[in-house]
Amino acid sequence: MKPVIVAEKPSQAKAYADAFKVKKQEGFFDVQPCEAFPQGAYITWGIGHLVELRDPKSHNPKWTKWSLQTLPILPDEFQFQIAKGKSKQFGIIKKLIYETDTVINACDVDREGSNIFYSIFDYTRARNKTIKRLWINSLEVDEVRKGFMQLQDNRKDLLMYEEAKARQMSDWLVGMNGSRLYTLLIQQKGIREVFSIGRVQSPTVYLIYQRALEIERFVPESFFELEGTFKAEHGSYKGKAKGKMKRLEEAQQLLNKHQIDGLLPGTVKQLKTEDKKILPPKLHALSTIQATANRKWKYSPARVLSTMQSLYEKKLVSYPRTDTQHITPNEFSYLVNQVEAYQQLIQHPFQVASRNPSKRYVDSSKVQEHYAIVPTKKIPSDKQLAGLSREERNLYEEVLSTTLAMFHSDYLYKETTVTTDVNGLDFFSSGKTEIDKGWKALFSNEKEPSSAKEPNLPRLSLHEQVKSKVAIKEGQTTPPKPYTEGQLIAMMKTCGKFVEDAVDTEILKEVEGLGTEATRSGIIETIKRHGYIEVKRNIVSITEKGRVLCEAIEGNLLASPVMTAKWEAYLKKIGTGNGSSELFLGSIAKYLNQLIHDVPTQLSDKTFHMTTETFVSRKEVATCPTCKKGTIISRKNFYGCSGYKEGCKQTFPAMFLKKRLSVKHIEDLCVKGKTDLIKGFVSKTGKNFNAKLTFTNGQLKLDFN
Repeated sequence: MKPVIVAEKPSQAKAYADAFKVKKQEGFFDVQPCEAFPQGAYITWGIGHLVELRDPKSHNPKWTKWSLQTLPILPDEFQFQIAKGKSKQFGIIKKLIYETDTVINACDVDREGSNIFYSIFDYTRARNKTIKRLWINSLEVDEVRKGFMQLQDNRKDLLMYEEAKARQMSDWLVGMNGSRLYTLLIQQKGIREVFSIGRVQSPTVYLIYQRALEIERFVPESFFELEGTFKAEHGSYKGKAKGKMKRLEEAQQLLNKHQIDGLLPGTVKQLKTEDKKILPPKLHALSTIQATANRKWKYSPARVLSTMQSLYEKKLVSYPRTDTQHITPNEFSYLVNQVEAYQQLIQHPFQVASRNPSKRYVDSSKVQEHYAIVPTKKIPSDKQLAGLSREERNLYEEVLSTTLAMFHSDYLYKETTVTTDVNGLDFFSSGKTEIDKGWKALFSNEKEPSSAKEPNLPRLSLHEQVKSKVAIKEGQTTPPKPYTEGQLIAMMKTCGKFVEDAVDTEILKEVEGLGTEATRSGIIETIKRHGYIEVKRNIVSITEKGRVLCEAIEGNLLASPVMTAKWEAYLKKIGTGNGSSELFLGSIAKYLNQLIHDVPTQLSDKTFHMTTETFVSRKEVATCPTCKKGTIISRKNFYGCSGYKEGCKQTFPAMFLKKRLSVKHIEDLCVKGKTDLIKGFVSKTGKNFNAKLTFTNGQLKLDFN
């Protein structure tokens, strides 16, 4: 029998098909007999999450209506369903699986890929099938063929599935119960809005809220310091005395103590020059390239992930959802052999400093499921490079340059420190002189932040006499800065530093903070979509709705990254076979029962305020464009005509392609028949895009002009 290969999505299946001689059929590829498959094979595909958890009302009719009396929602058995509009493809997969004896899981090589495959396989109810696992980090033809020749058994795959399924079910339980609990209780306080609760998203929003409070509550304090301006034989330079003083009198007393007033002679007391170097950067993991791209080009983390996925599917980079910055000797071998070819791609030839692997980059012990993001063996043609989008080109060249830096020389510079004595008071100066740009030449277009620049010092000699002018400089302490989207990724990964308990800090460090490398950008998009945060010019701010949520969960474990870290630590145990899904979900049930018992009391004395018009219930928006008599009103989850009792059925969704439509958007549709450009729609394949909306003959349509 021909084995059946199940890919995660059509583009992945096409990449596998490119490695073989195939015939395209409806819903699958027919692989002709070859070395890897002597009898041939079938390659079929899912469409992301083809099988999904049912909603609460499908588990039990009593959970149809949102009510505190029907909580907790704890199904005796979780039920699944085929995602809307995907039943035809599921039928094709099911038929192929039933007609074979061997099924190959060729979904993404991570926990979610295992979850997607087994969710589909289990729903077919097929029995007595041999299951193998394809485990590759590149979609290049050679790697695909090699991977299918070296298929693994599914023991590790099944454990990853157990872990992913437990995570999926726990997130469902926390979301369904927490969202209803907090929404209903906050609505009793007069704010008629839906508040989504999540195991990871809620503590993430709370950390952003805490930063906002730090900024708002910050009280600037003045300080005073002594600054000297020195004129030497070959030029001028500045220096500062050590210490910042809180009062002007203290600074004046220090000047008086050393009898410093007006222009005085000074002496170069100490002159020290050191040779220093900066090593090339480490290779990229997903989080580091997300942070880098956000800093350089203001790309959102979600945009970076989707672009990196596109480059992966074009066989130009290795698997992007990786959390390691190391590679194995296998990858180093092909990279070192193609250094000159990669140099040509970025038009930057250089003399290779070393062709020997360094532990800084090449360490098999640091590589688990995936290695760092590096270019594949494939050298794209000029035409292929020209066909890349601007985002793809920028990110591909970033991966190329960072990888090539591994073969480049260190950045060398001289650091000079000067101590200038003025009547017994020392002033300190430092400067940097570049000796060899080394690997930094690969990033010559990148501007160095002004904070990193050091002033140039003139040529000085020890014991040289200089003319000095000393002044008291007043400064002010500055508040913490709000997060950028790129910094959010780093904050989620390193949030242990915000936790006081040492044990909890260690747990957060062990599980690498909130979320996983692959999910953090999705979490950020989710809290944006729910209206908890806004991002303008790359600066993240908490919204009024986000503040209400944080005030509500304050003091509860939902606000702390510690709870989700402890859960994540146990989920990892399930993934290694040392934990039990049943015990884990049982602990989640106990937690939810306690939450439902405690939260009503916790919120009883709290008051909430929210004035932003987007979230005010029953706001009159505009005259109904259909009946011309009623008024379109903003309701809880949609916009609808006030004349519905008279037969007008005109409504507008509050969410459209995962983008919240504001009152202004609906008003424009009603009055002008179209909106301005709206950013942040999400397609069925998960890609972000921008478009206008038009309203024609009662229908919403996308306009890309």
